Amino acid sequence: MKKSFLIFLFGIVFSLAGFAQQTIVKGSVLDGTTGEPIPDVTITIEETGQTQNTDGKGEFSFTQNVPLGEQVLKVEKVGYVTKRYPIIVNEGQTVDISGMTLDYDQSDKDDLFIISISDDNLNSEDDGLTDNISGLLQASRDVFLNAAAFDFSATFFRPRGLDNANGKVLINGVEMNKQFNGRPQWANWGGLNDVQRNRVFTMGMSPNDYTFGDLAGTNNIIMRASKYRRGGRISYASANRSYTGRVMASYSSGLLEGGWSYSVLGSRRYGEEGFRDGTLYDANSLFVAVEKQLNENHSLNFTGIYAQNRRGRSTAITQEVFELKGREYNPFWGELNGEQRNARMRETNEPILMLNHYWQISDKVRLNNNVAYQFGEIANSRIDNGGTRLVEFNGETAYIGGARNPTPEYYQNLPSFFLQDDNPTAYDYQQAYLAQQAFINDGQLDWYRMYEANAALRADGGNSLYAIQSDVVKDQQLTFNSILDAELTDNIKLNAAVSYRNLKSENFARMEDLLGGTGYLDVDFFAEEDDNSTISDEVAANLAQSDVRNPNRIVTEGDRYKYNYEMHADVISAFAQAQFKYNKVDFYAGLNVSQTTYQRVGLYESGFFRGGGNDGSFGESDKLDFSNYGIKGGFTYKVTGKHLIDVNASYFTKAPSIRNSFGNARQSNAKVIGLESEKIQSVDVSYIFRSPIVKARVTGFYSGFKDGSDIGFYFTEDLAGLGVDTGDAFVQEIMTNIERRHVGVELGIEAQVTPTIKLKGAASIGQFTFQNDPNLYLTSVDFLNRSDIDPQVTFGDGTTQLDGYHVSGGPERAFQIGFEYRDPDFWNVGVTSNFFSNAYLDVSNLARSANFTSDFDGNTFNDYDPDLAKELLKQEQFDDYMLVNILGGKSWKINDYFVGFFATINNVFDQEYKTGGFEQSRLANFRRISEDKSRENGPIFGPRYFFGNGTTYYFNVYVRF
Repeated sequence: MKKSFLIFLFGIVFSLAGFAQQTIVKGSVLDGTTGEPIPDVTITIEETGQTQNTDGKGEFSFTQNVPLGEQVLKVEKVGYVTKRYPIIVNEGQTVDISGMTLDYDQSDKDDLFIISISDDNLNSEDDGLTDNISGLLQASRDVFLNAAAFDFSATFFRPRGLDNANGKVLINGVEMNKQFNGRPQWANWGGLNDVQRNRVFTMGMSPNDYTFGDLAGTNNIIMRASKYRRGGRISYASANRSYTGRVMASYSSGLLEGGWSYSVLGSRRYGEEGFRDGTLYDANSLFVAVEKQLNENHSLNFTGIYAQNRRGRSTAITQEVFELKGREYNPFWGELNGEQRNARMRETNEPILMLNHYWQISDKVRLNNNVAYQFGEIANSRIDNGGTRLVEFNGETAYIGGARNPTPEYYQNLPSFFLQDDNPTAYDYQQAYLAQQAFINDGQLDWYRMYEANAALRADGGNSLYAIQSDVVKDQQLTFNSILDAELTDNIKLNAAVSYRNLKSENFARMEDLLGGTGYLDVDFFAEEDDNSTISDEVAANLAQSDVRNPNRIVTEGDRYKYNYEMHADVISAFAQAQFKYNKVDFYAGLNVSQTTYQRVGLYESGFFRGGGNDGSFGESDKLDFSNYGIKGGFTYKVTGKHLIDVNASYFTKAPSIRNSFGNARQSNAKVIGLESEKIQSVDVSYIFRSPIVKARVTGFYSGFKDGSDIGFYFTEDLAGLGVDTGDAFVQEIMTNIERRHVGVELGIEAQVTPTIKLKGAASIGQFTFQNDPNLYLTSVDFLNRSDIDPQVTFGDGTTQLDGYHVSGGPERAFQIGFEYRDPDFWNVGVTSNFFSNAYLDVSNLARSANFTSDFDGNTFNDYDPDLAKELLKQEQFDDYMLVNILGGKSWKINDYFVGFFATINNVFDQEYKTGGFEQSRLANFRRISEDKSRENGPIFGPRYFFGNGTTYYFNVYVRF
C-alpha cells in the first residue's frame, strides 16, 4: 500500500513538473481608443514566424515550439498601426501580455493610394503606354513596397520593371484580371475605398493561399460582410488630380443575431477637369455585401459591385506642343455652347455579382467555393472623320467625302509644318507665326466647324462627314473556382484550387453622335480613294464595305457599324501548393496547369477579307489552344530572430492575351503568325533584418521572358522597303519571339528612432532590356489595294534590331529618404524626397528593321551614314528629377464619434518631368528621319511624351462612428 502510494505521489509530481515545464505565450489585444477587444489581429513571433489570430474576445495563445530568450511579438491588423512588443521567454514559464493595444490608423494613406491607382488607370490606352502603375494595391507593411505604392507610382515607376499584367488581383478569391490584355480593370471597383481595406498581398511568386500567382505579386481584396468592423464612415475628399470632389458613405453591421451581417457603401466622384485640361470626371459607385452564417461550419456571402465611371481622356504630346501650351494641355476637347466637350471619353459600366460559400470542414480543413458573373461594357469614343456619300457621275458610282484630321495639334496646324523647307521664305515665317499664335490662343477642337460641315451636307441631301463613334467591348464573364486550405500537420499546409473562366466578348463600333447630321454611310472612304491602288474601281468599292452582306448601309445614332465580332475564351486551371514551417526554415513548392482557348466569330463580312475561315472575316475562326504549366519553390532560412534569408524561384508558361493573338481582330479571323505561349523564369534572393527599432529588406532579382508577343497600330509614310515609291498605310505591327531580361536590386529600411519619429529609405536599381532581335511583320488593309504587295510584309531577315535597348516603363532607378512623426495626441506628418533616373523612351520597332536602310529600289540608301544612323537610333534617356511629397493628418474623439482629416501635397516644388513616351513611326527610314531631326525649327514628327503632374493636393475629412 505504501509502495503504491509512493508511485502515485511521484506520478503526480512528475505530471505537475511536466505541466509546469510547458512554455506558453498568451495575451489579448484591445482597441486603444474604445478598450474593446479586437478579433482577427495577426500575432507573429518574429523568431519563428509562427502566427495566431485573436479570437472573438481578442485573445491568443502560443503553446507549441515557443522559442526561448528575447523575442519580439508583431501585432498587426489592416486599418490599425502595427506594433512590436519585446518579451522574454523562459523555459517552462507562461508569458501573459494581456491588454496590448492597437490604435486605429488615422492616416488614410490607403485611401489615397486606392484613389490614385483606380483613377489614373482610367486614362490607360489599350497599348498600355499610359499605364503608369504596377498593380501594387497592397496591404503589405514592407517598406519598399509602401514607397513604390505611395510615392513612386506617379512617375510610371514599375517595381522590377513589371507591367500590371504581371500581377494578379482577386476579389474574395476570384481573379479579376481581364482576358483581353491580362490587366486588372481598376475602374470596376473604383470609389469603394472604405471596403477595400481588408487585403492580403503576396509579394512576387512567394506562396499565397489562393492562386499560383505572378511576378508582380497577388492581391486578394476581401469583400466579405462578416470581416468588416462594425460602424460607419462618412467622408468628403477634394483634389486636383483626377477629380475635384468625392463624397462617400459606408456602414457595416458586424455580426448580428441570427448569423447575419451586411456592409453597404455609396460614393460619387466628380470634376469638370483634373490636372489635365478637359478631363471631365463623372463616377458613381455602389457596393453591398450580405453574409449569412448558416451554422458553425457553413457561411454564404453575396457581394455586388457597381462602379460606373465616365472620364475625359488626354494623350501624349510632342515637345513642340509642350513648349507652346504646357504640360496641362489636352487636344481632345473644345468648347461647345459654353461648355467643355471632350471627344475622347472612356465610359465603364461593368457590374460584378459574386456568391461565396465558406465551408469549415474541420478545425484543420477549409473549402471556399465561388461563382462570379461580370457583365456590361467599356466604351471609348473618338471622332470619325471618314464620312462619305454615294454619288453617280456619268453613269458611274463613286464615294466622295472624307475629311482632314480635326485634331487641333495635327502636324499641319503647327509652326514646324510651315518651316520644314531648308530655306524658309518670309511667307513661310508669316504662316508659321500665324499658326503659332492661333495655337497658343486657342488650340482646341472646333466643334462648330464640324457641325457646320455636316449641316451643309444635310442641306444638300448628304450624310454626316464628321461623327462621334465609340469602340465598345461588351463582356459577359462567368467564373467558378474552389479553394482548399488544409493544415495536414502542425508544420505542413496544403493549398489547392481549381478554376474555370468563360468569356463572351462583343466588340463593335457604335455611332454615338451624328453631330447634327441625319445618317452615316458605312463604308471606308479612305480605302476606296487610294491613289496608289492597282485594282479596279469595282473591286475597290467592294473593299470599302464594312459588311458586304449589307452594302451601303446608312447608320444612325446607337447603331453598330464598321466592325462587329465576338471573342470567346475558356480558361481551365488547377493549382496545388505545399508549405512547410519549422523553427529554422520554412519552404514551399507549387505547381500550376492550365488550358486556354480563344475563338473569333465575325458578325460582319468585311470587304477586305471576304468569306470565312482564317483568311476571311465572317463566322468562326479556328480555335487557338494553349496548354501551360508552372512550377515554383522557395525557402526562408531564419539565421536568428532578427536575420532571415528568403529565396523564391519559378518557371512557368503563360498564354498570350486575346489582344496579342489576332493580327487585326476588327476585320479578320487571321491569327498572329508564330504565336506561342510566353516562357518566364525568375529568382529573387532577400536578406531581411527586423528588430524592435529597425526593419530592412534588400533583394536581388532576375526575371527572364521568352516568346513574348505584341501588336501596335499606327500610320506610317515610310515603307520604302516594300519596293515602291510611296508607302503610306495604317498598319498593324506584329512582333513575336520577344526576349527580355529584368535584373536589379531593391532596398527598404525604416528605423523607429523614437516612439514618435520614424526614418525611412527605399531604393531600386534595375536594368530592363531586350535580349534578342524579335520577329516583326506588318499587315494592313491598305496592302490589299495593291497587287504588288504581300499582305504580310517583312523587311530584310524579318526582325527588328532591339537587342540591348531598354524596355520603356518608367525609371529604372528610384530612391527615397523621408521621415514620419506620429504624435500621441493623434496627429501625424511626414515628408519624403524621391529621386528618379534612367527612364527611357519607347523606340520605334519599324525604324530598327531593314526598312530603315532600304530605298524604294530595295537597295541601301546611297547616302547612308552608319555613324549618323547610330546617333539617330540611339534611345532617348529622360532627365533625372526629384519630387518632394508632404502628408499629414489629425483625428479627434468626440463622444462616440471619431473626426479626422488627412492631406497630402505631391511634387511640392512643381518639378517638370517626363514620365514616358514613344517615338512615332510615321517616318521610319534613314533619309526621312535624318531630314526631320536636322530641321532647325525642330522635327515635325518628333517623339510624343507623357508629362508628370505639377503640384497636386488631396484632402480628405471624415467622421467615423
